[in-house]
Amino acid sequence: MPLYLDDIMRLLCHVSDEQKMKAAVKHSARGAMVAGAGAFVGGLLGGPPGIAVGGAVGGLMGAWMTSGQFKPIPQILMELPPTQQQKLCENIYTIVSNLDWTDATHLIMLVMGNASLQQKVAAALINFVTQELKAEIQYGD
Repeated sequence: MPLYLDDIMRLLCHVSDEQKMKAAVKHSARGAMVAGAGAFVGGLLGGPPGIAVGGAVGGLMGAWMTSGQFKPIPQILMELPPTQQQKLCENIYTIVSNLDWTDATHLIMLVMGNASLQQKVAAALINFVTQELKAEIQYGD
């Protein structure tokens, strides 16, 4: 398995790059806290209407704080500690273990040529990013 770590990481970077995946790892929780704090302060100062106004203002501030904080998934994957990379690769290896590949390029070609396999790999990656890293995923530019 350790021999395949680099191949699988390159596959994951390719799949996430193809789908233009980005994620906000650290700042999405902070934005949510600002939105909640805005609603709380608004409620203290203005009662029920203040909750609505404070929530809206806090939500806008939270959105502003997290905008531009999304990083491409390939960058996040390469910055993972080795233990998390290993765990991710083990999850993906269970999906691609029946394939016979010679290098990363060959593995990428096999997976990208099979829509079902590509979907399984992407789903496992999304699950890892959202569950293990507690990140919010965004697609596109």
